[in-house]
Amino acid sequence: MTFSTAFTRHARIEVPLVCGPMYPCSNPELVAAVSEAGGLGIVQPIALTYVHGHDFRAGLRLIKSLTAKPIGFNALIEGNNRIYLDRMRLWIDIALEEGLRFFLTSLGNPKWVCERVHAAGGVVYHDVTERKWAQKGIDGGVDGLVAVNARAGGHAGGKSPEALYEELLPFGVPIVSAGGVGTPAEFTRHLRMGYAGVQLGTRFIATPECSASDAYKQAIVDADEDDIVLTERLTGVPVAVIRNPYIDKLGTSAGPFAKWMLKGRRTKHWMRTWYALNSVRRLKKSLTSAQVSTDYWQAGKSVAGIHDVKPAGQIVREFAAALD
Repeated sequence: MTFSTAFTRHARIEVPLVCGPMYPCSNPELVAAVSEAGGLGIVQPIALTYVHGHDFRAGLRLIKSLTAKPIGFNALIEGNNRIYLDRMRLWIDIALEEGLRFFLTSLGNPKWVCERVHAAGGVVYHDVTERKWAQKGIDGGVDGLVAVNARAGGHAGGKSPEALYEELLPFGVPIVSAGGVGTPAEFTRHLRMGYAGVQLGTRFIATPECSASDAYKQAIVDADEDDIVLTERLTGVPVAVIRNPYIDKLGTSAGPFAKWMLKGRRTKHWMRTWYALNSVRRLKKSLTSAQVSTDYWQAGKSVAGIHDVKPAGQIVREFAAALD
């Protein structure tokens, strides 16, 4: 069914449901399957190129060969790394050339992305966890916000969906909820709360289309809400993961040296770079590995409502049916 909100009109889709960009899980088949069913699949460019091995333009064309419906693009824009930012600018230009018109920015100042995308008739939403980041996005010209709450997987926020919505409502733009939604009932509850759309990540990992390992998918199916823990030992800031023997061994708090490095104005950059490189390497390995003793799996508290592996299109249709 078609359910219209300000977000669906911006994204030009039928169902206010997003498959959020996931490193390393956003493979082309998953992105396409969600969009084909009426939701919005979002391309994570580092996953597309580095993990899944596609030339960027060829990867977009592969997705477009699987669905003629809209797809989105995720632009991580934080940092002063000129090589990375130049590559992101190139990716955005290619995405626009290939017809993409929905962009989701994460971190950093989205002003330059908005200028590029708006000139081509597209829209930009911005990932936020609190008001100050939302203000930065609004000042940069974004058209909407994705509100990442405390129930999300990966780098979660610190506030409940209700509290975060109330905090962001005064900005007067469409708000998409991200975190903790694994069932149609939760989906409709967030829309009744006032959200213009809902972004899912963990639920779409447990699908045949996702290229994550069977062990990762089964861990999501088997986990309950209490199995989701936050650890600082992966990136220097809390990351929501499924507790397993590796996480128990690793621990959840950054060590004294790391904390000292992260506090320094100059040293925090080097510590974050080390964390990022190590995290990227291990996450890529965990995509296909079944060795829970040496890997970690990002997931949110939505695992409580995920009891099976099912096709992504079926998930979109079941969530859409709940809107009747």
